[in-house]
Amino acid sequence: MNQWNNRFLDAKYVYGTEPNVFLKEMQIKLQLSGNALTIAEGEGRNAVFIAEQGMNVTAWDYAESGLEKTKKLAEAKGVTVKTELVDLIEAQWITNQWDEIVCVFGHFPKELRMKTLSGVKEAVKPGGYFVTEVYSHFQVPYNSGGPQLELLYSPEEFLKTFSDWRTVHFFMGEVVRHEGELHNGLSHVIQFVGQKPLK
Repeated sequence: MNQWNNRFLDAKYVYGTEPNVFLKEMQIKLQLSGNALTIAEGEGRNAVFIAEQGMNVTAWDYAESGLEKTKKLAEAKGVTVKTELVDLIEAQWITNQWDEIVCVFGHFPKELRMKTLSGVKEAVKPGGYFVTEVYSHFQVPYNSGGPQLELLYSPEEFLKTFSDWRTVHFFMGEVVRHEGELHNGLSHVIQFVGQKPLK
């Protein structure tokens, strides 16, 4: 049983049930429709919010307990989220499948980070979007959440991978986050919203 499965076994939602503030702002701004995928989704707070905006949402995580909580939260909110037990190491990225892919505080070793970002780039439909907020490599001294340094992002990882996409939004700097028990206080993040070219 992996550490995330253990972490999410408790009935309490570790990261809360409200969506990430940045994601909420972007969903309202972009007014997207169609099919969305949330990766490393955890307990479902962001997937459920996107479903509430009218999108057809699939949530990937490799913690079965997190996916069960996603289903419960979706039912409580009166929406449907399809859940899939997916280890991103083995993820199958289908070309041009999703109108939107979302990653909120999904942190992985560098090799898997780059593999995942490449998969996202492949799987978003032309005209579709990738929306993400993650901790930057400057986060460590903030002590407000997040993993060890080797799992944190540098801005170049987004800017190089998506250099041929339209950058809708890019930010690296300080924000305040209060998301459940483990994300609390002043934080250093990277936010990226990119749109895949139509051609």
